[in-house]
Amino acid sequence: MSGAGYVEPELGAQLVVPNGSPALEPLSDRERDILHLLALGYTNQEIGKRLFISVRTVDTHRAHVMRKLKLETRAELVMFSLANGVIGPDAG
Repeated sequence: MSGAGYVEPELGAQLVVPNGSPALEPLSDRERDILHLLALGYTNQEIGKRLFISVRTVDTHRAHVMRKLKLETRAELVMFSLANGVIGPDAG
């Protein structure tokens, strides 16, 4: 009546999408894509083909992800991904 929009509460609850893990906030969408594929075990070459980017670009994104998340190895990257729902049973 006041001119504001209204959404039925049950429908509104279904429309709300969680923002994901706060640990992922420093990453861009593309860096999240790279993180996901790396954690799944794809090589830089496979990621490049899959995302239609060069291997060098993949490597640059990987380096940025590792730096932003303060990770040093791919094993740490996989463990981080599992712990933060990037891959595994809580992925979403």
